[in-house]
Amino acid sequence: MSAVAVGFPQFHGFTRQAASQSTERLHLTRRGRIVVGIAIALPLLFGAYLLGAGATQADAEVNVTTVSFDYITVAMGDTLWSIASDIAPTADAQQVIDDIVVLNQLESSVVQPGQRLAIPVKYSN
Repeated sequence: MSAVAVGFPQFHGFTRQAASQSTERLHLTRRGRIVVGIAIALPLLFGAYLLGAGATQADAEVNVTTVSFDYITVAMGDTLWSIASDIAPTADAQQVIDDIVVLNQLESSVVQPGQRLAIPVKYSN
């Protein structure tokens, strides 16, 4: 690459050197250092936040409690109403039936002989 010299009557001439021949180092002002620091720090902080948020959610999933249920087997002629009356005679039978249906994920309130049903903990003895 060659040097270019341009001269104007009111200005001094200047020369341009190829980039590979430049011996000057890059000097950042205080403001430039702040901008570069922020440009590097923001992605790092964002990544750390995402990793931290994922760890918090993972910890929340680890704390699982186990509950054991009492089970009954439906006998011939039993209905959910009769079962509810037997396991919680003082409670509202309809509420007991609803709790049994939700707990056992029943599609209807019809039960079959031999079917095993979990009893909600609040109605267990």
